[in-house]
Amino acid sequence: MMKHAFVTGGGGDIGAAIGARAIAAGYQVLLVDQDGARAKQQATQLKGAIGLACDVTDEASVESALDLAATNFGGAPDLVVNCAGIARFAPLMDQSLADFRRVLDVNLVSGFIVGRAAARRMAQRGSGCIVNITSINGVTPAPNSGAYPASKSGLAKLTELMAVEWGPLGLRVNAVAPGFIDAGLSAPFFANETVRSLREKAVPTRRLGRSEDIADAVIFLASDAASYINGHELIVDGGASRALLALLPREAPGS
Repeated sequence: MMKHAFVTGGGGDIGAAIGARAIAAGYQVLLVDQDGARAKQQATQLKGAIGLACDVTDEASVESALDLAATNFGGAPDLVVNCAGIARFAPLMDQSLADFRRVLDVNLVSGFIVGRAAARRMAQRGSGCIVNITSINGVTPAPNSGAYPASKSGLAKLTELMAVEWGPLGLRVNAVAPGFIDAGLSAPFFANETVRSLREKAVPTRRLGRSEDIADAVIFLASDAASYINGHELIVDGGASRALLALLPREAPGS
């Protein structure tokens, strides 16, 4: 029987790229997104994909989407990717409580809702893989990011707990933390050529990341090659989050 993947945030650049890589790896794919039209449009570009409207912050909506996946593809998903995410950038002193809670709901609480619902199904089979999309903003918070860093660091810690509790049931749970990716929520920043150039120079690999870089990391973590990796957050940022000292002034050796 063919494997199948359930990808939230499937209407976005990164979610769609994950869907494409999953299909290339032999999965059938259900792309879900609050914007059902976007999810369906992305799915039309992929042979073996279905697009569906789904509110990942609502238990009933998630259960219905997983039931549809089971009906169309057979049984529990083999891979679940929690890629849904939003941002409400603002200084903390200016951020509204409504915006703060909404970001936590979409970025963190949905990971629990989707992960728990999928894990219950996977556990009955005794196998499955979940990959949560976090962020380097959850590792090194950027100013004026509002609730975003807290939501992503929380998802990283939730990933660890899922791995510990569900590993004995045959499940593996890991995370991918994108950084400096020219797609999704970051795309508007990189449309400014000055910002783009400065950011590229700050990345040790001297380029911005692509959606496909994140998708490749997800598919690796879902593969047999990563069968002993559990509870890990894989940072995919070209080394940017490790480059602080390289960006600070320092005398050359021997000067």
